[in-house]
Amino acid sequence: MSDLPTQHDDQDEDDFGPNEGSGIEFLVEDVDFKVAEAEELTSWIERVAEVHEYEIVQLTYIFCSDEYLHKINVEYLDHDTYTDVITFDNADDADMIEGDIFISVERVRENAVTHGVSFRDELHRVMIHGVLHLLGYADKDLLSQTAMRKKEDDCLLLRTF
Repeated sequence: MSDLPTQHDDQDEDDFGPNEGSGIEFLVEDVDFKVAEAEELTSWIERVAEVHEYEIVQLTYIFCSDEYLHKINVEYLDHDTYTDVITFDNADDADMIEGDIFISVERVRENAVTHGVSFRDELHRVMIHGVLHLLGYADKDLLSQTAMRKKEDDCLLLRTF
């Protein structure tokens, strides 16, 4: 989405930027957060795309605060609610992944506690949830939410780290 915020906090590309030859990058907005295992995450996300026969052209993760994501939710989606993830699909081709995935680090931390899982596992679930939306999966009703959760679990099993 071309009108999305583009200003990003200064960051060390070794910690967050795109991996060599990868179309995946990790950015941070208005939160103190460092992406752990960036190389492994990139490989895992690429593996998920390959399994679904998609190619990643450009995938940007933006880790942010609840307030930052809430503002995007109101401004771009007209939803006055807090959420853990918002995905914008920018792809022109059906078998290509090109998009932005905004993730509230605060909401992921809260959800991890609520669901009794580690922050790492909940973060990975939310990250791959965004990718699944870019692959065409929906979660608007109970049936599709159940299918989405199953796909998330399947994708989490593809992690090798």
